[in-house]
Amino acid sequence: MGTRVLIVDDHAGFRAHARRLLECEGYNVVGEAADCAEALEAAGQLSPDFALVDVYLPGEDGFALTNRLQALGAAPAVVLTSSRAESDLAECVEESSACGFVPKSALSRETIEEVLP
Repeated sequence: MGTRVLIVDDHAGFRAHARRLLECEGYNVVGEAADCAEALEAAGQLSPDFALVDVYLPGEDGFALTNRLQALGAAPAVVLTSSRAESDLAECVEESSACGFVPKSALSRETIEEVLP
């Protein structure tokens, strides 16, 4: 069945790309969301093992969403992602409750497993 994943990104094209890639890597993508409100609802209903969360979302950003997801019972682990360089976001990622960061261009099972607990 595989690890259950929720993809959170405001770009439908990236969500579709990430879904294909993650499913090919053996993950079970249980849902997608385009913003924080959708992500919180989906996480509550779908109970993903981890959420792949874009840093830049409309309304609240991925860091705020990470904190809100952590407040849920049985909160998913969060892996942040962005098309921006990791060095631009390193301090914010480290200060967040996310497991880590994977650049969109490097998304793979290997890079995700490097940051998941």
